[in-house]
Amino acid sequence: MMILGHAAYVGPSGHRAGRRLLRRLYLARTGRPMPPIRMGARGKPRFVGGGMHFSISHTKGHVFCVLSSYPVGLDAELSTRQISPRLAEKILSPGEFSQYTQAENPEEALRQFWVLKEAGAKATGRGLTGYPRDTDFTLGNTIKSHGCTVAIIRRRHHAV
Repeated sequence: MMILGHAAYVGPSGHRAGRRLLRRLYLARTGRPMPPIRMGARGKPRFVGGGMHFSISHTKGHVFCVLSSYPVGLDAELSTRQISPRLAEKILSPGEFSQYTQAENPEEALRQFWVLKEAGAKATGRGLTGYPRDTDFTLGNTIKSHGCTVAIIRRRHHAV
């Protein structure tokens, strides 16, 4: 089971907007109020009592939330966000770099890899440290939603 939600927001707090969206999704899915949230050992937020997993991402004016029965990571970026091409050699694995250099739209390819890497780091709870070249993602494993590039990674599976 997995539910993806989106909300537009105005103002500086994507964090608060994300928690509101998570509460709505949890109530809609379970019929119960959302349990308290605590930070895990590596800083990954989780529900007290376990059960369901979630991930939240916000970018200018948009917040996304995924609720899942598996550990999950989510990342979203505006489809207009520029990511420096200089990062490509630093963050992409050899296979990803090959896809990037052959892509019809290298800028979009780099954005896709960026959200996949962020979502993967959130799914594992490790976070992004240094240059994350130890992945092997494939272009096309993201979705477009509300003018954003979105990646969802479930730990037991590959990109959704």
